Amino acid sequence: MCAITGVLNLLGAPVAAPRLIDMVASVRHRGPDDTGFHVQGPIGLGHARLAVIDLAGGAQPIHNEAHTVWVVFNGEIFNYLELRAELEARGHTFYTQSDTEVLVHLYEDYGRDFVQRLNGQFAIALWDAGARRLLLVRDRVGIAPLFYYANPAELVFGSEIKALLAAGVPARPHLAAIDQIFTWWAPLAPDTAFEGIHELPPGEWLEADARGVRTGKYWDFDYPASGNYTAAPEAALADQLRSLLDDAVHIRLRADVPVGAYLSGGLDSSVIASLINQHTDVKLCTFSIGFASAGLDETPYQQAVVDDLGTQHARMDCEGGTIADALADTIWHTEIPVLRTAPVPMRLLSGFARANGFRVVLTGEGSDEVFGGYDIFKEAKVRRFWAARPDSAWRPLLLRRLYPYLDITRRGQGYVRSFFGQGLGDVEAFAFSHLPRWHTTALCKQFFAADVQSALAALPPMDVRLAASLPTGFTRWHPLNRAQYLESKLLLPGYLLSSQGDRMLMANGVEGRFPYLDHRVIEFAAALPPRLKLRVLREKYLLKRAMAGRLPAAVLTRPKQPYRAPDIAAFVAARPDCLDLMSPATLRDYGYFDAVKVGHLVRKALSGRAVGQRDNMAFIGILTTQIWHHRFIANPVRLQYRVDSSMSQGTTPCRLNHA
Repeated sequence: MCAITGVLNLLGAPVAAPRLIDMVASVRHRGPDDTGFHVQGPIGLGHARLAVIDLAGGAQPIHNEAHTVWVVFNGEIFNYLELRAELEARGHTFYTQSDTEVLVHLYEDYGRDFVQRLNGQFAIALWDAGARRLLLVRDRVGIAPLFYYANPAELVFGSEIKALLAAGVPARPHLAAIDQIFTWWAPLAPDTAFEGIHELPPGEWLEADARGVRTGKYWDFDYPASGNYTAAPEAALADQLRSLLDDAVHIRLRADVPVGAYLSGGLDSSVIASLINQHTDVKLCTFSIGFASAGLDETPYQQAVVDDLGTQHARMDCEGGTIADALADTIWHTEIPVLRTAPVPMRLLSGFARANGFRVVLTGEGSDEVFGGYDIFKEAKVRRFWAARPDSAWRPLLLRRLYPYLDITRRGQGYVRSFFGQGLGDVEAFAFSHLPRWHTTALCKQFFAADVQSALAALPPMDVRLAASLPTGFTRWHPLNRAQYLESKLLLPGYLLSSQGDRMLMANGVEGRFPYLDHRVIEFAAALPPRLKLRVLREKYLLKRAMAGRLPAAVLTRPKQPYRAPDIAAFVAARPDCLDLMSPATLRDYGYFDAVKVGHLVRKALSGRAVGQRDNMAFIGILTTQIWHHRFIANPVRLQYRVDSSMSQGTTPCRLNHA
């Protein structure tokens, strides 16, 4: 992974090179190894490189033989060797050994449809000089980020919003997106927390030229209508799945630098580590996080996998004080408020991996979305069963099997109905599976200031917009597949692959690779009968069958443990000074939250009484919104860079010097 930036002047005026240099400098953490530029007439392309493939010759931008097609690219094309062989057989010549160069030649042969040939994770900016057209493309599931700002005069784009701000795009809060974060944990693309700045959604392209800006979709998660599933024996499907995953892992080991793996102790990362071991003659290096709290720590399971696979393992212990100290810088990288501190340890872990000499790691992200692993899927199944007898006193008690740490019996039927009983009257509602989670999260909005609540009330309802974005065949899908789609289009790209994924990895110049999100694996799993993903209340059934006998039984059969990190306690104990941003004066100045209500929450936290999920989400959401506003809106940092004297038109490496 790297960073790409660029400016297209839609009126034809030349792009100023110093502006482009500032943009690249703002995201240099993503690509610490090199920078490169192509500035010619109305187009300027910039690149900060994290060297992974073709270390000596893979510098970007890269062009075709005639210098008429130019590309900057963030990510990896894992099937580039196969594509290169095809292209050479058709007469194309290459001047590098990089995966990037296949892009310009594929474009020459297939036009915009070249993206259908790619197996990878990518954000691509391609300039067609003959057509005077810019093409932006983002990978199918949203692993690589890509943001843009457009007005009648120009289009500005970059891998992070910081690059757009460095180009002079104004930083203004987008209240509707913040409202979405406080329900869905992330904005619905193309919205971002900044007004006027858009995110190119996963699986979409954007074209810009003198006629304006156009967008379109080339891929989406898709499921068969209920009943039209893959028909094959279960054992054969398990073998096919294992073969697909094995190849997805194999091609993601292609690199000219060492490749490691994250190991959480759960099923998903353990499967990946096991498959990696089959394709390497050197000892696999694995990395994990440990917590002091037994309720958060997974060290015993991590060690069981390490002992079984014989990996060279390194563990980083993460304490509450460390999380509190690192939160502000973490929000600088997420570029949005978050409702959990979970991104912080992930940023620290990537720094740990980098310090140990690794710039590429494989992870288990995506398995829960693809194979039906989340408790929310099981919860929805129980709630559907409950809805058939809504007056039943025992059916909701099945939720104890999912959440044994909740004393549902003691709390009583009223609590269970208020928490899990959302929407029981309409089990076919498009968001039935997610209503309890969204309702609980949205309760944090009670802390919004009155004028913010009034402004949001005047906007079209969020659920209407979300419903309008769903595919036409959504209602014909099985309920599990509907829930999977919602999870895969909202939480996965907007939070897990961003705030907990790419941003935390690339903050330290580390590339994450995600075998479960190989589009072949996704499409295979989408066609499976739902019972092979969720068998009664046993999640990821076929994946477990495919890996039976290849992992320790304790890992293969353990209940899923959601990844969490210390929240409120980390701040009130270790960093009470962080509460300065939650002072009444600052709250009133920034304007998002009611100072009196937040004051009650802060006092509750300081007294040790704010221990529930709702209080934790509200506290962290308020604090990170205040940090976000402080860093990006109230006190924007503008680093000035001096242009190297060698900078000229064309493609030129540029040395960045602080003024």
